[in-house]
Amino acid sequence: MMRRLVFAALFCTCATVASAQVAEISVSGGVSRFGGASLITNPNVTLGDGFRLAFRFTLNTYRFFGHEFGYGYAHSNANIPDQGTFALPVHQGFYDFLAYATPEGSKIRPFAAGGVQFSSFFPPGTSVYYGNQVTKFGINYGGGLKFKLTSTWGARIDVRQYNSGKPDLFQTAEAPSGRLKQTEISVGVSFNL
Repeated sequence: MMRRLVFAALFCTCATVASAQVAEISVSGGVSRFGGASLITNPNVTLGDGFRLAFRFTLNTYRFFGHEFGYGYAHSNANIPDQGTFALPVHQGFYDFLAYATPEGSKIRPFAAGGVQFSSFFPPGTSVYYGNQVTKFGINYGGGLKFKLTSTWGARIDVRQYNSGKPDLFQTAEAPSGRLKQTEISVGVSFNL
């Protein structure tokens, strides 16, 4: 509930700044790569790659700048020695500042993105409904290309890296240390308002 209130407040704040500017709603799908990151070392529990689905709301408030709010769902796997592989969903909310290489209205718009996010990890056997998630905050950065197909429809390619602390999913004596890096490679469609 709190996340929805924060998102609504940010949306209303940015909407007042964005009067008479271009807004985009987009959906993207692709891969989420963790590169076999180790969550704990004894036993060596690793995180596998999976698919990713993302929804983004973009406000292009200036000719070369914009703001993007979004939600991402990554389906990954935890590989536990002698026990097997278990589903490990990751829910993410994020904000990014966008800097474009071409002005608003261009057919092709390369962009760089950077911002903050939270990632909620759900341990194997738990559900989003029971509040068992482990949430970590971090930064994200990357870029991509936006293509204007018609006056209202577009396409996009995104490559982003999400960097956060490692979640303690298994409540072991050895708390995870280091950073967890997740790479998103996705393509999507957008609707321009």
